[in-house]
Amino acid sequence: MLTVDYDRLALEPGMRVLDLGAGFGRHAFETARRGASVVAADLAFDEMKATQDTFAAMFVEGDLPEGITTVTVQANGLTLPFADGSFDRIIASEVLEHVPDDLGVMSELFRVLAPGGRLAATVPSQLPEQICWWLNESYHAPASVGGHVRIYGQPELRMKLESVGFEPGDSHRAHALHSPYWWLKCAVGLENEDNFLVKQYLKLLTWDIVKAPTLTRTTERVLNPVLGKSVVVYADRPVAAALVNA
Repeated sequence: MLTVDYDRLALEPGMRVLDLGAGFGRHAFETARRGASVVAADLAFDEMKATQDTFAAMFVEGDLPEGITTVTVQANGLTLPFADGSFDRIIASEVLEHVPDDLGVMSELFRVLAPGGRLAATVPSQLPEQICWWLNESYHAPASVGGHVRIYGQPELRMKLESVGFEPGDSHRAHALHSPYWWLKCAVGLENEDNFLVKQYLKLLTWDIVKAPTLTRTTERVLNPVLGKSVVVYADRPVAAALVNA
């Protein structure tokens, strides 16, 4: 399930891409399939190990283009182990809402992005996220260790990106069908996986992801502007810009 639109990201084969907060690799895998070399970085060692194993299997099966490199790194977004301007594109999907010092992470992303490069930053959309917070305190920090620490409005996200040197541009929302699922989970209890409605809705989402039927794809496109669970902002590093915090 991809949140980033690769056309808006303007990804091209041969580019160097950082996927920060890669988790189990959904965007990293798609990036590699499209012919870019990718570094998948995350704090979670187990997730990076699983992503590394999947990359190895994809190479063996011939699912990835020749000539690209795939690397997994356990890394902290506040102190990235990469040189200035290392990447042509960066994906930071559902990361910034977890980080108390989000400006620190944004500054690091700006540093390692090459001049003229583009960042795709995705965070939970304000309205769907606020409903989750209202329904269940266990959904977010501090009750949820490592959980969401803030609710972003898109203007705040754009303002913060701009404050560290980015030029925010295009944006869109995604995954409208997932918002009611999380509202339902928050309402019945996040650990209540045996709830009948939760199980049925999960079957619907799985069917949608696997089969991509016209009915659900069209419904989601119509609902995304209002109910999209995630918002994506694409932001460029100006060619002639210096580091704001240098």
